[in-house]
Amino acid sequence: MEDMTTGTAPLSTYAEAVDWIKSLIPFGIRPGLERITLLMEQLGNPHRRLKFIHVAGTNGKGSTCAFLTSVLLQSGYSVGTFTSPYITKFTNRFQVNGEDIPEETLTELANLLHPLVEEMARTEHGSPTMFEVITAVALLYFGTKAYPDIVVWETGLGGRLDVTNLVTPVVSVITNVGHDHTDILGDTLELIAREKAGIIKPGVPVVSSVTQPEVIAVLREKAATSSSTLYLAGEDFHYESGGIEDGLQQISFKGPFRNLDLSIALKGEHQLSNAAGAMMALEVLRQYMAFMLEDEDLQAGFRNTSWAGRLEQVHASPRIIVDGAHNPEGAESLAASLPKFYKYHKLNLLMGMLANKHHESYFKHILPIVDTLILTEPDFRNPMDAEELKAIAERLREKYAKTDLAIIVERDWGKALQLLKSITADDDLAVVSGTLYLISDVRGTLLQQPDSEKGW
Repeated sequence: MEDMTTGTAPLSTYAEAVDWIKSLIPFGIRPGLERITLLMEQLGNPHRRLKFIHVAGTNGKGSTCAFLTSVLLQSGYSVGTFTSPYITKFTNRFQVNGEDIPEETLTELANLLHPLVEEMARTEHGSPTMFEVITAVALLYFGTKAYPDIVVWETGLGGRLDVTNLVTPVVSVITNVGHDHTDILGDTLELIAREKAGIIKPGVPVVSSVTQPEVIAVLREKAATSSSTLYLAGEDFHYESGGIEDGLQQISFKGPFRNLDLSIALKGEHQLSNAAGAMMALEVLRQYMAFMLEDEDLQAGFRNTSWAGRLEQVHASPRIIVDGAHNPEGAESLAASLPKFYKYHKLNLLMGMLANKHHESYFKHILPIVDTLILTEPDFRNPMDAEELKAIAERLREKYAKTDLAIIVERDWGKALQLLKSITADDDLAVVSGTLYLISDVRGTLLQQPDSEKGW
């Protein structure tokens, strides 16, 4: 494909295409739909040819998208999936039927976008951001190349002004609302909820598993003003845990249209909520969009769902679990889930964070169960200084930590990982948690994936 300006393709390889997209990182996060709308108008609005399930929330978006994708594939549908960040490779973001976008297709679409991005950068709108271009690639791929029956569409940040909000879905899902990205979304649950609720479109049903009264009030208000039906966990649909059998969590779902018992392989109590929300969204598709979703396919789809980096064992001796808990709500779920799913003598935790997170609240949940805490720094922009993390942990030690808690600082994450392995006995459990950029590096190393990439 040729560049409109020079007559030659400026990006000749996949690596060059990814490098160009990543070169837009300095333009940062600029909430708003103006630039993505202009881009799509120049490209024929490919998103208008597609059906979307739009998924927002503080935690659980990725797992919910995984449940939805797995069930719809099991039921015979062609499914596009757009998620972020990725764990292994840049192309993971754009999948059709579980397969990444081909490198040559990504390069072709990047070349199509390149001159438009360069041209916009010279206008009053300024350059599109990296995430805007990634979103444009996804819409072009799904809308001009792959044509899936439905696209599972994860928000990047927030909802109302997130560029993914360009689309009008057939159903919206809001997994939960917690404290994350407060520098952009607001510092109260109500403010954050208003941003998440921004994905609710006129007449489009919305499913949510939120629990806080102030958040529920925001969703009710937005759904009412949008003439959208709100399906709320605990009111319009219900779920109960049936314990663990053969390593699978059992969940009993009771909805307005049918009841169904499900088994899920994803670990963690929070996955019950994610599975129930996904099930309710699928029920909306079945009831109102005539999707054919048989009980056996639903059950197989939920049972076979996997999602990298979420309570995932990646090393056997010593046992090492990776989990991308990076905010207070994620830490609370991790702390509750570890003793439920694993037996161990000592728990050794390696963690690294970015500098824009609620680290004190994170520690309050995690310190009570940890025997050795190793603090490191992710190999990514804006890492949280490990010594500053230690200072926070030390300040909370007396009130929250075990009396003999050991705290170690090793800024080099590779050396920190080796230290974690060396101190973890066979009857202990090692956990790597924090930002997904650290999880990506550790996971790639332990699973011997030399071509592993990482990014937002």
